[in-house]
Amino acid sequence: MGRLFQSEFLKLRKSLIWLLIFVSPILSLFLGLLESNEITNVKGAEWMTTLSMMTISHAILFLPLLAGVFSSFVCRYEHAGGGWKQLLAMPVSRGSIYVAKLLVVAALIAATQLLFVVCLLFIGWVKGYPSVIPWDSIAISIVGGWVACLPLIALQMFVSVAWSSFAAPLALNVILTIPNMLIINSEKFGPYYPWAQPFLAMMPNSSEGFGALNVSLVTLLIVILGSLGLFLSSGFVYFKRKEV
Repeated sequence: MGRLFQSEFLKLRKSLIWLLIFVSPILSLFLGLLESNEITNVKGAEWMTTLSMMTISHAILFLPLLAGVFSSFVCRYEHAGGGWKQLLAMPVSRGSIYVAKLLVVAALIAATQLLFVVCLLFIGWVKGYPSVIPWDSIAISIVGGWVACLPLIALQMFVSVAWSSFAAPLALNVILTIPNMLIINSEKFGPYYPWAQPFLAMMPNSSEGFGALNVSLVTLLIVILGSLGLFLSSGFVYFKRKEV
């Protein structure tokens, strides 16, 4: 498994796809800097207010989209030139190959989240926010957003393995991500829409949070973990039976 994981990163090292992990944090950085003038009046809550503003574009659009882009890209080499036949001819199980690709995408999303934190700290340093940083709340937001992306990664890996086209999985992800702008404001559909969960998990909401996430227990068990189990098992079974 370790060698498979390393080989997947070696493929990415020769491309520019890894540069995408900087896009959303940097755009969120500019958004936080531009909105910082309004934050100066929020005494004692500067850090969390800035985090909330940065989360709007980062978690509503970019995190779900990046999950699709990374998933499609890690399967791109195998779809070109009979790559699946060469890979599956190696003395490794199909399950290990599938899990390794999932872990690579999850690691890229985790790196994006860490860079997001760096940008938040930079804004706080530039604007002179209080030296007492609410690390617990920030960690809950960052980890929650990452966990909420796991079902999206699982689904996008499924369709990226099934469809040889690089654009088709991305188009599907865009179609499912765009409605986020409306669905997150819906009390009826928002808590149950998988693509809205990264935003809901990252937005500070300690009064309704559960455990390590800013979401309810129902959302955590049914929407996030439930959809993760469904998408992961479906993709895993399909890949095990896939003919190449």
